[in-house]
Amino acid sequence: MKKIFSFILLFIFLIIFSLGCQKKEDVLKVGMDLRFYPFSGTNKLGEPIGIEVDIANELGKYLDKKVEIINTNFSMLIPALQNGEIDIIIGSMGITKEREQSIDFTNPYFYEKMIALINKNFATKKNITNDMKVEELFKIKDMKFVGINGSMAVTIPQAYGYEVKTVTTDAVAQSEITTGSSHILVGTYTLYGMHNTNKDSTIIYENSIQSSKTGMAVKTGNKYLLDKANEFISKMESSGFNDRLKNDWDKAIQEKLFDDSVTLDYYLKLDN
Repeated sequence: MKKIFSFILLFIFLIIFSLGCQKKEDVLKVGMDLRFYPFSGTNKLGEPIGIEVDIANELGKYLDKKVEIINTNFSMLIPALQNGEIDIIIGSMGITKEREQSIDFTNPYFYEKMIALINKNFATKKNITNDMKVEELFKIKDMKFVGINGSMAVTIPQAYGYEVKTVTTDAVAQSEITTGSSHILVGTYTLYGMHNTNKDSTIIYENSIQSSKTGMAVKTGNKYLLDKANEFISKMESSGFNDRLKNDWDKAIQEKLFDDSVTLDYYLKLDN
């Protein structure tokens, strides 16, 4: 009798364990940094909202999985992926050769135009305007760059032979430029907001320094999820999903860039 009872308990345990594993497999853990609205942010209740949140949820529907957004500091996204804390990164991460050594990227779903926030006094001194070509800008010898550690704000200037002061937050990088401690910060749309609140001490250099391809990222060797994510990306336009994104987020993009003529197409297309 005891053996039968033990067998029944073991059978029940195996069923519960199996259901638990199945439930776990039905959840797609998506890592992103929720500080970059309108791409990834939070509402008044602290709930994730944004363009990439919508993309993550749509990918979840495509995979028939429930999506769990894991709010992770940008600099910790790759370690979180490697450690299995998240399944995929959908967080405005540029595809670079350095990152490709440690994770696998999908095809791009967005394209970022790299611009620059420049200290106004330095720009005046060096006659830096939007009429200056990118090649001329990067010939200025005494520019002091600042950038978030591990970002393209660091790697782009380094590619031109400059040393870059690395910091850990946007607030510190912004302060570096406004005070003149550093002269130039390379970045994307977030720089428009920095300039808008510091018009007396900064200018925006709007020429495209470099076009950056933004991709989703999975753990190296996770071919199944990589292939499925690529399938999803290939259908974003034809399925009408991109049109829904534009309908929902164009106004937020315009407010972020302080330009009513800009739409999400700015990010959906390599060249505009």
